[in-house]
Amino acid sequence: MSSLSTQPGSGLLRYERHRPETMLLYQLVEQYYPQFRELMVQQETPLPGYIQQEFEAYLKCGRLEYGFLRVRCESCHHEKLAAFSCKKRGFCHSCGARRMVDSAALLTDEVLPKVPLRQRVLSVPFQLRFLVASYPELMGRALGIAYRTIATWLVYRGGFTHSSARTGVVTFIQRFGSALNLNVHFHILFLDGVYITGLDESKQLFRRIRAPDQAALQALVSTIASRLARFLVKEGSLEQDVENS
Repeated sequence: MSSLSTQPGSGLLRYERHRPETMLLYQLVEQYYPQFRELMVQQETPLPGYIQQEFEAYLKCGRLEYGFLRVRCESCHHEKLAAFSCKKRGFCHSCGARRMVDSAALLTDEVLPKVPLRQRVLSVPFQLRFLVASYPELMGRALGIAYRTIATWLVYRGGFTHSSARTGVVTFIQRFGSALNLNVHFHILFLDGVYITGLDESKQLFRRIRAPDQAALQALVSTIASRLARFLVKEGSLEQDVENS
Protein backbone atom coordinates (compact mmCIF):
# COMPACT_ATOMS: atom_id res chain seq x y z
CA MET A 1 0.00 0.00 0.00
CA SER A 2 2.71 2.45 -0.92
CA SER A 3 4.58 3.88 -3.87
CA LEU A 4 8.10 4.94 -4.75
CA SER A 5 8.86 8.22 -6.49
CA THR A 6 12.13 9.77 -7.60
CA GLN A 7 13.20 13.04 -6.03
CA PRO A 8 13.90 15.62 -8.77
CA GLY A 9 17.62 16.03 -9.44
CA SER A 10 18.70 13.47 -6.85
CA GLY A 11 17.97 10.12 -8.51
CA LEU A 12 16.93 8.82 -5.08
CA LEU A 13 13.73 6.90 -4.40
CA ARG A 14 11.30 8.33 -1.87
CA TYR A 15 8.66 6.30 -0.08
CA GLU A 16 5.10 7.65 -0.22
CA ARG A 17 2.40 6.02 1.87
CA HIS A 18 -0.81 5.17 0.08
CA ARG A 19 -3.72 7.23 1.46
CA PRO A 20 -6.97 5.50 0.39
CA GLU A 21 -9.16 8.02 2.22
CA THR A 22 -8.26 10.61 -0.43
CA MET A 23 -9.58 8.43 -3.29
CA LEU A 24 -13.08 8.97 -4.68
CA LEU A 25 -13.95 5.26 -4.69
CA TYR A 26 -13.03 4.92 -1.01
CA GLN A 27 -15.07 7.98 -0.09
CA LEU A 28 -18.12 6.64 -1.93
CA VAL A 29 -17.88 3.20 -0.31
CA GLU A 30 -17.31 4.70 3.14
CA GLN A 31 -20.33 6.97 2.80
CA TYR A 32 -22.87 4.68 1.14
CA TYR A 33 -21.92 1.10 2.05
CA PRO A 34 -23.63 1.12 5.50
CA GLN A 35 -26.85 2.42 3.94
CA PHE A 36 -26.64 -0.14 1.14
CA ARG A 37 -26.08 -3.00 3.60
CA GLU A 38 -29.05 -1.96 5.75
CA LEU A 39 -31.27 -1.56 2.68
CA MET A 40 -30.50 -5.11 1.58
CA VAL A 41 -31.36 -6.38 5.08
CA GLN A 42 -34.69 -4.52 5.00
CA GLN A 43 -35.47 -6.13 1.65
CA GLU A 44 -34.75 -9.54 3.23
CA THR A 45 -31.89 -10.11 0.79
CA PRO A 46 -28.82 -9.47 2.97
CA LEU A 47 -25.42 -9.36 1.33
CA PRO A 48 -23.52 -12.66 1.44
CA GLY A 49 -20.86 -12.83 4.11
CA TYR A 50 -17.95 -12.86 1.69
CA ILE A 51 -19.19 -9.64 0.06
CA GLN A 52 -19.50 -7.90 3.42
CA GLN A 53 -15.98 -9.04 4.30
CA GLU A 54 -14.72 -7.59 1.01
CA PHE A 55 -16.24 -4.16 1.75
CA GLU A 56 -15.14 -4.08 5.38
CA ALA A 57 -11.59 -5.17 4.59
CA TYR A 58 -11.36 -2.52 1.87
CA LEU A 59 -12.39 0.21 4.33
CA LYS A 60 -9.54 -0.83 6.64
CA CYS A 61 -6.95 -1.21 3.87
CA GLY A 62 -4.09 1.28 4.12
CA ARG A 63 -5.45 2.98 7.25
CA LEU A 64 -2.91 3.29 10.04
CA GLU A 65 -5.56 3.12 12.76
CA TYR A 66 -6.27 -0.50 11.80
CA GLY A 67 -2.69 -1.69 12.11
CA PHE A 68 0.75 -0.95 10.70
CA LEU A 69 4.40 -1.90 10.63
CA ARG A 70 7.17 0.41 11.80
CA VAL A 71 9.98 0.09 9.25
CA ARG A 72 13.45 1.27 10.27
CA CYS A 73 16.54 1.73 8.10
CA GLU A 74 19.56 -0.09 9.56
CA SER A 75 22.05 2.49 8.32
CA CYS A 76 20.42 5.91 8.85
CA HIS A 77 17.80 4.75 11.41
CA HIS A 78 15.05 6.63 9.58
CA GLU A 79 11.59 5.21 10.31
CA LYS A 80 8.39 4.94 8.29
CA LEU A 81 4.94 3.54 9.05
CA ALA A 82 3.49 1.00 6.57
CA ALA A 83 -0.23 0.32 7.00
CA PHE A 84 -1.62 -3.20 6.62
CA SER A 85 -3.32 -4.02 3.31
CA CYS A 86 -6.49 -6.04 2.72
CA LYS A 87 -4.96 -8.34 0.08
CA LYS A 88 -8.41 -8.90 -1.42
CA ARG A 89 -9.37 -9.72 -5.01
CA GLY A 90 -12.42 -7.47 -5.31
CA PHE A 91 -12.35 -3.74 -6.00
CA CYS A 92 -9.28 -2.59 -4.05
CA HIS A 93 -7.27 -1.13 -6.91
CA SER A 94 -4.03 -1.03 -4.93
CA CYS A 95 -4.06 -4.68 -3.80
CA GLY A 96 -5.50 -5.80 -7.12
CA ALA A 97 -2.75 -4.06 -9.09
CA ARG A 98 -0.05 -5.50 -6.85
CA ARG A 99 -1.48 -9.01 -7.19
CA MET A 100 -1.62 -8.57 -10.97
CA VAL A 101 2.02 -7.45 -11.14
CA ASP A 102 3.14 -10.29 -8.86
CA SER A 103 1.28 -12.86 -10.97
CA ALA A 104 2.75 -11.49 -14.19
CA ALA A 105 6.27 -11.57 -12.73
CA LEU A 106 5.81 -15.16 -11.53
CA LEU A 107 4.58 -16.32 -14.93
CA THR A 108 7.32 -14.48 -16.81
CA ASP A 109 10.21 -15.50 -14.57
CA GLU A 110 9.30 -19.02 -13.46
CA VAL A 111 6.45 -20.54 -15.47
CA LEU A 112 6.27 -19.51 -19.14
CA PRO A 113 9.00 -20.81 -21.46
CA LYS A 114 10.82 -18.47 -23.82
CA VAL A 115 8.71 -19.40 -26.84
CA PRO A 116 6.00 -17.57 -28.84
CA LEU A 117 2.64 -17.22 -27.09
CA ARG A 118 -0.82 -16.33 -28.38
CA GLN A 119 -3.75 -14.98 -26.39
CA ARG A 120 -7.24 -16.30 -27.07
CA VAL A 121 -10.30 -14.74 -25.44
CA LEU A 122 -13.35 -16.96 -25.09
CA SER A 123 -16.57 -15.11 -24.26
CA VAL A 124 -19.64 -16.85 -22.87
CA PRO A 125 -22.90 -16.02 -24.71
CA PHE A 126 -25.12 -13.54 -22.91
CA GLN A 127 -27.82 -16.13 -22.25
CA LEU A 128 -25.36 -18.41 -20.41
CA ARG A 129 -23.49 -15.88 -18.29
CA PHE A 130 -25.74 -16.18 -15.24
CA LEU A 131 -25.59 -19.96 -15.51
CA VAL A 132 -21.80 -20.31 -15.47
CA ALA A 133 -21.42 -17.50 -12.93
CA SER A 134 -23.81 -19.27 -10.54
CA TYR A 135 -22.25 -22.72 -10.91
CA PRO A 136 -18.42 -22.56 -10.77
CA GLU A 137 -18.12 -26.30 -11.35
CA LEU A 138 -19.81 -25.88 -14.75
CA MET A 139 -17.44 -23.01 -15.52
CA GLY A 140 -14.40 -25.17 -14.77
CA ARG A 141 -15.59 -28.07 -16.88
CA ALA A 142 -16.54 -25.72 -19.74
CA LEU A 143 -13.03 -24.28 -19.64
CA GLY A 144 -11.63 -27.81 -19.81
CA ILE A 145 -13.64 -28.48 -22.97
CA ALA A 146 -12.36 -25.28 -24.58
CA TYR A 147 -8.76 -26.10 -23.63
CA ARG A 148 -8.88 -29.64 -25.01
CA THR A 149 -10.47 -28.44 -28.25
CA ILE A 150 -7.81 -25.79 -28.88
CA ALA A 151 -4.97 -28.06 -27.79
CA THR A 152 -6.15 -30.82 -30.13
CA TRP A 153 -6.41 -28.31 -32.96
CA LEU A 154 -2.80 -27.18 -32.39
CA VAL A 155 -1.48 -30.75 -32.27
CA TYR A 156 -3.32 -31.91 -35.39
CA ARG A 157 -2.59 -28.71 -37.33
CA GLY A 158 1.11 -29.40 -36.84
CA GLY A 159 0.68 -32.93 -38.16
CA PHE A 160 1.27 -34.63 -34.81
CA THR A 161 -0.71 -36.77 -32.36
CA HIS A 162 -1.33 -36.44 -28.63
CA SER A 163 1.20 -39.17 -27.98
CA SER A 164 4.00 -37.24 -29.69
CA ALA A 165 3.20 -33.57 -28.99
CA ARG A 166 2.00 -31.45 -26.10
CA THR A 167 1.15 -27.78 -25.62
CA GLY A 168 0.61 -25.55 -22.57
CA VAL A 169 -1.80 -22.89 -21.37
CA VAL A 170 -2.47 -20.40 -18.59
CA THR A 171 -6.01 -19.07 -18.10
CA PHE A 172 -7.40 -16.12 -16.18
CA ILE A 173 -11.16 -16.03 -15.64
CA GLN A 174 -12.75 -12.60 -15.70
CA ARG A 175 -16.33 -12.24 -14.52
CA PHE A 176 -17.14 -8.66 -15.44
CA GLY A 177 -16.88 -6.21 -18.32
CA SER A 178 -15.61 -2.65 -18.54
CA ALA A 179 -18.95 -1.35 -17.20
CA LEU A 180 -18.79 -3.80 -14.22
CA ASN A 181 -21.55 -5.82 -15.88
CA LEU A 182 -21.67 -9.59 -15.62
CA ASN A 183 -19.55 -10.84 -18.51
CA VAL A 184 -17.86 -14.16 -17.86
CA HIS A 185 -14.97 -14.70 -20.25
CA PHE A 186 -11.65 -16.50 -20.31
CA HIS A 187 -8.29 -14.94 -21.15
CA ILE A 188 -6.36 -17.97 -22.38
CA LEU A 189 -2.63 -17.71 -23.02
CA PHE A 190 -1.58 -20.65 -25.18
CA LEU A 191 1.84 -21.67 -26.37
CA ASP A 192 1.79 -20.81 -30.06
CA GLY A 193 2.89 -24.30 -30.93
CA VAL A 194 3.70 -27.70 -29.43
CA TYR A 195 6.58 -29.51 -27.76
CA ILE A 196 7.66 -32.66 -29.57
CA THR A 197 8.93 -35.56 -27.49
CA GLY A 198 11.35 -37.93 -29.18
CA LEU A 199 13.01 -41.11 -28.00
CA ASP A 200 14.82 -39.13 -25.32
CA GLU A 201 11.99 -37.64 -23.23
CA SER A 202 14.41 -35.30 -21.46
CA LYS A 203 14.92 -33.40 -24.73
CA GLN A 204 11.90 -31.61 -26.16
CA LEU A 205 11.79 -29.54 -29.34
CA PHE A 206 9.34 -26.68 -29.69
CA ARG A 207 7.59 -26.47 -33.04
CA ARG A 208 5.62 -23.31 -33.82
CA ILE A 209 2.21 -23.77 -35.46
CA ARG A 210 1.04 -21.28 -38.07
CA ALA A 211 -1.83 -19.02 -37.04
CA PRO A 212 -5.35 -19.94 -38.19
CA ASP A 213 -6.98 -18.07 -41.03
CA GLN A 214 -10.53 -16.74 -40.72
CA ALA A 215 -12.14 -19.96 -41.93
CA ALA A 216 -10.11 -22.14 -39.56
CA LEU A 217 -10.82 -19.80 -36.66
CA GLN A 218 -14.56 -19.89 -37.34
CA ALA A 219 -14.49 -23.68 -37.53
CA LEU A 220 -12.64 -23.83 -34.20
CA VAL A 221 -15.18 -21.53 -32.52
CA SER A 222 -18.07 -23.61 -33.91
CA THR A 223 -16.50 -26.80 -32.56
CA ILE A 224 -16.10 -25.31 -29.08
CA ALA A 225 -19.68 -23.99 -29.12
CA SER A 226 -21.20 -27.31 -30.17
CA ARG A 227 -19.22 -29.29 -27.61
CA LEU A 228 -20.17 -26.88 -24.83
CA ALA A 229 -23.83 -27.07 -25.86
CA ARG A 230 -23.82 -30.89 -25.81
CA PHE A 231 -22.15 -30.85 -22.40
CA LEU A 232 -24.72 -28.45 -20.89
CA VAL A 233 -27.63 -30.41 -22.35
CA LYS A 234 -26.20 -33.66 -20.99
CA GLU A 235 -25.78 -32.08 -17.55
CA GLY A 236 -29.40 -30.94 -17.58
CA SER A 237 -28.47 -27.26 -17.49
CA LEU A 238 -30.01 -26.59 -20.92
CA GLU A 239 -32.92 -27.97 -22.88
CA GLN A 240 -32.60 -28.25 -26.63
CA ASP A 241 -35.66 -27.88 -28.81
CA VAL A 242 -36.52 -27.00 -32.39
CA GLU A 243 -36.93 -23.27 -31.74
CA ASN A 244 -33.80 -22.91 -29.59
CA SER A 245 -30.93 -24.86 -31.11
